[in-house]
Amino acid sequence: MMTAEPVVRVGVVVTFLRMDAAPATPGPALPDGAEVRREPECDVPFYRFLYDTVGADYVWWLRRTMPDRQLAALLRDPRISIHVLYHQGRPAGFYELDRGNTPLVNLSYFGLMPHAVGHRMGFAFLRHAIDTAWQGGTRALTVNTCTADHPRALPTYLRAGFRTVRQVHEDWDVPVRLGLVIPDRLRV
Repeated sequence: MMTAEPVVRVGVVVTFLRMDAAPATPGPALPDGAEVRREPECDVPFYRFLYDTVGADYVWWLRRTMPDRQLAALLRDPRISIHVLYHQGRPAGFYELDRGNTPLVNLSYFGLMPHAVGHRMGFAFLRHAIDTAWQGGTRALTVNTCTADHPRALPTYLRAGFRTVRQVHEDWDVPVRLGLVIPDRLRV
């Protein structure tokens, strides 16, 4: 008989958002020393570095459980694109666009690394993601966030022009082996 893997039960409210038209005005410029580069051949170790670093404080766990072979296949999918924010030559954040349901595009992941939070890059970086997503016949852009994410995530998405479609409560079984720090406010 196999025993179940130890987990931490996490309760979150997930907010699903949608944008039905590209923003009418250009977004702010990234700060000096910042640039975004598409990573057309993003490999598994670099992706895991980005995902794990950005998501460490926000209980990003799903891709941590994905086997390398499965993640490598996802990264090779031409409908998935990885874009990395560099600030003064160092990775400072990333976003992932999924065009697998075109003309609907999903902003699957978006975030800054801890050292970049609070340096007034987030909104400009989000607008870069939005503007990139609207290239190429997009009819709608979706994203979701949850109460485990940074407290400014939802207000920033709304400020950028997304609207709330729905909210749902989810309970997650996060494997203990991942070593994530789970805030007490999220424990079920």
